[in-house]
Amino acid sequence: MDSKRERDNETECAKITTVLLKSRTGEFDLESILFLKLRNLGIYDLGCIGECVNLERLDLSGNNITNLGPLSTLRRLLVLNLSANRISNLEPLSSCESLQSLNVAGNVIPSVDNLHALKSLRKLESIRLKDNTYNYTNPVCKNSTYRTLILEMFPNLKVLDAGMYKNGQLPEVPETKPWVDDGFWEIKRSNNAIVDEAYKQFSDVLHECRLLNSRAAHVISQNERTFSLKNQPKQYAV
Repeated sequence: MDSKRERDNETECAKITTVLLKSRTGEFDLESILFLKLRNLGIYDLGCIGECVNLERLDLSGNNITNLGPLSTLRRLLVLNLSANRISNLEPLSSCESLQSLNVAGNVIPSVDNLHALKSLRKLESIRLKDNTYNYTNPVCKNSTYRTLILEMFPNLKVLDAGMYKNGQLPEVPETKPWVDDGFWEIKRSNNAIVDEAYKQFSDVLHECRLLNSRAAHVISQNERTFSLKNQPKQYAV
């Protein structure tokens, strides 16, 4: 009985349905859904997801999706995660005019030419085709110049594969500066007599500690030398 129920659940999740969307979000109207996470559900058919016309953030990672057609109506979509699927064609996303961030790492996108469909997306700032953390990639990433080609195609891109870019170039790293000003950690004298006395006592104790440390180091050195001499093998005249 349990195995049959599991099979039924898998069948239901294979296609996105109104029932699935409402149960996952608690929303009665699909148009009210703004955020949606449907990860690792074995989905291969996007079904009625196109009815969520006000969707802003969508996570469909870890499924078996090949056809993105139903996403073409999501004109308010800002962030889309499609990593770890079986996608090769990005054409349907060309109408997602508000899209800012797209993650398609771990798919089967064959070449840079397949990204031409996204050139009309003026707000697109981040594209991910490769994710070393999860060992996700695409066939296009085998081309050693794919990043250069993509940055030429999308001059306003700010993030590519988690790397930060500006005007198609890596930004210059600013000169490092200390967290605090010089002398921040130094003990400063005060006009307060109590503080002055405490400072004096602390300095005296610190001086004594340094002397004790020097003496201890000297004694240890002498003992080590004596011990070394005692352990040397005796030599007898023949």
